[in-house]
Amino acid sequence: MLLCAEDIARMEKKGYKKDSFVRFDKDGYALLRNRQGCCVFHNKKARQCNIYASRPSGCRIYPVILDEDNGIVIDEICHAQSTISDAEKVRRGKRVLNLLKKIDDEAKTRCGS
Repeated sequence: MLLCAEDIARMEKKGYKKDSFVRFDKDGYALLRNRQGCCVFHNKKARQCNIYASRPSGCRIYPVILDEDNGIVIDEICHAQSTISDAEKVRRGKRVLNLLKKIDDEAKTRCGS
């Protein structure tokens, strides 16, 4: 999951150390860390997110995603996919594109591009 600076600040405000939940790739993108194939904030036993109220923007928008081949789509692996109307898909799709633009701009700034 890609993170924007606001996501990182929100989680730090909750007391989490940045190094424990974010890593930066060679291109300056901030990525949510995984542990044993799951998000570091996923509680496997309880089957829930430990930071749901403060979760990253991408998690808030999900299951609407950008598919490089098909554009804005509803992620078919999500069990809640049928709960998203066409109108909601359009609304969230705009948010996906805006978030990705913000994340791209932040990565470029980190890399000095």
